[in-house]
Amino acid sequence: MLKSIKILFVALTALCAVSCLDKVPQSAIPQQQAMQTFDDAEQTVTGIYSLLKSSALYSGYLTILPDLQTDLVYAVDGYSNTYGNFWLWTVRSTTSEIESVYASLYQIIANCNFYLDYVPRVVAATTDENKLTDLNTYTGEVYAIRALAYSELLKCYCKAYKPETAQTELGVVLRTTTLDKQPLPRASLYDSYQQVIKDLERAEELLDEDNDAHSSAFVTRAMALALHARVALYMEDWQSAIEYSTELIESRNFALSSAVSYYTSNMTYFDYMWNYDVGTEIIWRIGFTTTSYGGALGQSFLGFNVDYTYYYPDYVPAQWVLGLYSDRDMRYSSYFYTLPTGYNHGLQWPLLVKYFGNQDFINNALIYHTVMPKPFRLAEQYLIRAEALCRQQTPNFSAASKDINTLRASRIVSGGGINLTADNYIEQIAAERVRELYMEGFRLHDFKRWGELYRDGEGFTRTPQSNSLVEGSSLSVKADDPLFVWPIPIHEIEAPGSLVQPNESN
Repeated sequence: MLKSIKILFVALTALCAVSCLDKVPQSAIPQQQAMQTFDDAEQTVTGIYSLLKSSALYSGYLTILPDLQTDLVYAVDGYSNTYGNFWLWTVRSTTSEIESVYASLYQIIANCNFYLDYVPRVVAATTDENKLTDLNTYTGEVYAIRALAYSELLKCYCKAYKPETAQTELGVVLRTTTLDKQPLPRASLYDSYQQVIKDLERAEELLDEDNDAHSSAFVTRAMALALHARVALYMEDWQSAIEYSTELIESRNFALSSAVSYYTSNMTYFDYMWNYDVGTEIIWRIGFTTTSYGGALGQSFLGFNVDYTYYYPDYVPAQWVLGLYSDRDMRYSSYFYTLPTGYNHGLQWPLLVKYFGNQDFINNALIYHTVMPKPFRLAEQYLIRAEALCRQQTPNFSAASKDINTLRASRIVSGGGINLTADNYIEQIAAERVRELYMEGFRLHDFKRWGELYRDGEGFTRTPQSNSLVEGSSLSVKADDPLFVWPIPIHEIEAPGSLVQPNESN
């Protein structure tokens, strides 16, 4: 049976070449023979976790591209042209990365649907109480993962959620079963987000908070809560964002990894988190090993493995970003370091070393620039709650300031507190999100959801800096630019019988 399950996964992958939405295998195995035993169900869940390692997702495109597309980095003169379309704002519906992200997310959804379609009969055939408990947990994990995949599609391929217009804006195609093969159009943005919320609520019911632990590579109730808080923020549901982030902040299972306290004589707890992918603030990580891992997040920012002598970064931090950190902000030395480059023009610039690589991977297998992605950290929850407190009907700037300063106290030596007000809160929160979440995939979506609220909708302007590529270094993009919403892959729109509607960016 496990061999049959593997055949199914191959069939699902192959179908993506035609349409990422039609995931029902045509020549794999009869449906009545699919996923019958506990071992089959366990193997199916293992396969879903494996899909999360894809370099199209958190260990690559989904993390890098939304930030690279904005004002956070500059392409280096002589770069390899990796992700050049995104840097130059020439993304098209045929861009391979656009297709890969879309396909990978729908592949995860399809496998989640497959599990949820057939797990009831596995439960009915199982008598062992321990296995029934495990099946309950697996089902909760799958609901949370499906919610995660849909939430990422909504972030990338849809407009920002506005409660007053959500019912008339396009969301995503909601495929929740493998048993219905009929073509579907995109649901409304409102209905799409409601599906995410529905899946999260089911996950939260099924997952036991006793299993919550920091640095978990398995989906936990805490991960579902973290996603719920983020989704609520994106929906402008301020009270829910406050509620879910508060539960995590007050949890005894998580604490900010201090950048001002030392784990060893020369390494802070914050450093250790990035160097070894373990930390008390990691709510959920993608579990890599030296024999099973995805993309190399640090490759485009370091390129040490070109010749193992010099560094050949494709992209370097923007000067304005470097200037955001005070001399006492310990995040700077964790994230940036000037290293010798091999370019003929002699580039000397602080490089992004945040993704230098898991030290165990380097020491044991010479695998550079590969880290375990950390999609959810407690730091983001402080930022979520602070913003929601400022934007609720009756703002609480005092409580929001306390959250920001709690985060900053764990990162900055000797103070550095700030005071949020009605006049400055969005600029201050935006700056802190850059300092904390730099190149973790948030900037593009922040521009989109803030719109006119941030910089009066002026978006961003790049100004050339030392050794930057001329093309793209002088670029102004308004916050309402259609390309803040990625185009739907052309093969989805043109597939036979497709009902999928394009975006304005198509």
